[in-house]
Amino acid sequence: MRVALVSEHASPLACLGGVDAGGQNVHVAALAAALARRGDRVRVYTRADGPGLPPVVPMSAGVDVVHVPAGPAAPVAKDELLPFMPAFGDGLERAWQVDPPDVVHAHFWMSGWAAQRALTGSAVPLLQTFHALGTVKRRWQGAADTSPPERLGIEAGLARSVDRIVATCRDEVTELRALDAPRTPIDIVPCGVDLDLFTPGPTAPSPGRPRLLVLGRLVARKGIADAVRAMRRLPGAELVVAGGPDRSGLGADPEAVALTALAAELGVADRVHLVGRVDRADLPALIRSCAAVLAVPWYEPFGIVPLEAMACGVPVVATAVGGLTDTVVDGVTGVLVPPRDPAALAAAVERLLADDGRRQSMGRAGAHRARARYGWDDVARLTGRSYDAALGSVVAGAGSAR
Repeated sequence: MRVALVSEHASPLACLGGVDAGGQNVHVAALAAALARRGDRVRVYTRADGPGLPPVVPMSAGVDVVHVPAGPAAPVAKDELLPFMPAFGDGLERAWQVDPPDVVHAHFWMSGWAAQRALTGSAVPLLQTFHALGTVKRRWQGAADTSPPERLGIEAGLARSVDRIVATCRDEVTELRALDAPRTPIDIVPCGVDLDLFTPGPTAPSPGRPRLLVLGRLVARKGIADAVRAMRRLPGAELVVAGGPDRSGLGADPEAVALTALAAELGVADRVHLVGRVDRADLPALIRSCAAVLAVPWYEPFGIVPLEAMACGVPVVATAVGGLTDTVVDGVTGVLVPPRDPAALAAAVERLLADDGRRQSMGRAGAHRARARYGWDDVARLTGRSYDAALGSVVAGAGSAR
């Protein structure tokens, strides 16, 4: 099958850790590679965000990344990209006239809008994975939400008009049905984890005190400040915060500066360590050096970090939001706590640190669950079923009218 993945702001070639570079980049890159392993020919279409980028870059066997000119050849914050999406859609249309795909799978709402524009009058089915929904973001961030005002209307329109939605968790299906999309078929296909990289192995605990880890982008909604606040109630532990720019750039990162100031204000600065971006190849060893991984966002469409921790055999303390309620089995592979509740977080961590046997049992259960359910080849197989179903609907004359 000729598969076009559209990911307008999240290039699979991007360096992770920036404000707009995270789970979606990993998802698109890993899904593309896994689809290619099953025999599909995959092209990933992303915006050209730098000068002199080659039009096409081979990423791995069977996968090419296509840079589509749209707007300045420079980084642009994703919430400022909408004005360039007509040009992005026109670029997709030109590319697909020369090299038509069998199926198009858009990732994020702007990718869906641009792909739908490019497919006007075409019988090629369009599938949509939102990765995050504006309604949820607005609910949690309120006035701090920087999404363009058009987002909610565009997402609702896509939910009603694409051929098929590929959601990542049960919570997302509930949110999508609330967008008045009663007839659009929705499949649940989770994100995956690299089971060759993230594996159980020898642990190297930090000397003197148990280590906790928060891993991810340095943005407020990830709840890192709540983890820092919890440290006041965990005097015997230390917290490592990995993510954001390289260590040398942390002093210029507003969220890193705010977290450092908060740790000092709470008197825990000596036990809270911001280490900046960690190379992906080094993440498993870092995870295995910890007693637990804290994944405590205010909201989370899916969340890959808990899967990476589970695959390494390390228990997770996570907020009971979004996709985390699917991946983390409370009391089995980790512990779920309410979001934005440092006291509940500290209490859960304290109980976990006091029971070595429980931690080890959760680690084993997490590794088993990750391997049984979340390998990328399994994710690609389920995604391929969605592609087949969308193609079948189009052939039967049941595809959506664009």
